[in-house]
Amino acid sequence: MNQRAKAAKGLQPRLVRWRRELHGLAEVGLDLPRTTAYLSRELEKLGLDPRPLGPGIVADLIGFPSGPTLLLRSDMDALPIKEETGLPFAASGTAMHACGHDGHMAMLLGAAALLVEDREALGGTVRFLFQPGEEIAKGALPLIAAGALDGVDAVCGLHIGRLFDELATGQVGYRPGPAMASMDRFTVTFRGRGAHGALPHRAIDPIVMAGEYIGVLQTLVSREMPALRPTVVSLGRIEGGRAFNVIPDEVYLEGTFRALSAEDRDHLGRRVQELARGVAALHGGEALAFWDRGAPPVVNDGAFTEFFRQSALKVLPARDLVELQSPVMVGEDMAFYLQERPGTFFFLGGGPGEAHHHARFDFDEGVLWRGSALFAQLAVDFRAR
Repeated sequence: MNQRAKAAKGLQPRLVRWRRELHGLAEVGLDLPRTTAYLSRELEKLGLDPRPLGPGIVADLIGFPSGPTLLLRSDMDALPIKEETGLPFAASGTAMHACGHDGHMAMLLGAAALLVEDREALGGTVRFLFQPGEEIAKGALPLIAAGALDGVDAVCGLHIGRLFDELATGQVGYRPGPAMASMDRFTVTFRGRGAHGALPHRAIDPIVMAGEYIGVLQTLVSREMPALRPTVVSLGRIEGGRAFNVIPDEVYLEGTFRALSAEDRDHLGRRVQELARGVAALHGGEALAFWDRGAPPVVNDGAFTEFFRQSALKVLPARDLVELQSPVMVGEDMAFYLQERPGTFFFLGGGPGEAHHHARFDFDEGVLWRGSALFAQLAVDFRAR
């Protein structure tokens, strides 16, 4: 264990405190006033000068002004889930950090604390970026438009939890190339003509249209996509009707599709709409189909990912670094930064428990120091890249 790892372990009580206090401030979406205020105060206590950037917050630590700049990014937002963990620091409202973003913020604060104390080791600038709106894939682009990547040479971020079964608690997963899928939303409204449930011949039944569409969607991946190119189409919401004996005028569906390439993503986006319109036309109805573009696939730069691995070996034993054999079909808007700059997005095993986006999601706080140490070591090594 090197000096930086030992220093990070010494930060563990602060990391836990930061994580728990941020956990209780859970806020959803792009406007996170309590979370942003908390992070600004803590960054100022560390001697940094945080400033608003679009809907997020950024702080630069300058070691050697003419050196390269590395951006370290954390997401900030929670999910609209009422917490059921029973933890003493559980969020009391209708929002919950059910995806580890509270841990991400704590680990990035920890990296800032380590690097402030080791500024002379920096051969350039480190930019600490805290981003809202990851869960809705609407946070990265406004920050990029506001200048988050101005002067930045490379980017890095992490995700804690159990997205990959092969990662034991505290192990770090890395993967060059595609690591996570695109994340897109689609909606369909089937419109027909309502009628009495006993007189269906007078109706153009949108429930029948929706039922047929659900069946057709199951063949989109199995019959239109190559078997060796992973894709996913899932429906998560369906609404229609108000009474058992009334055929409604319309039915609403909402879902998501995931892909690992732009080609497959475009095909799915086009086909979920075409199939809806085709089903509606077959029954004499109408389908209003909409594709809400989210984040593209997360694609890690191969050379930078290897650089990260070599840096991580200074902090953790080789047995704790795992090259992931397959991507995960979950999405992340870290993808937008990686489209613009070389970098990597790595994964920290968070221990057993409920899955992400669950009301009882939690992770092992004992691994927090590892994320801070990895960020800090990477920042110091970046000067020699």
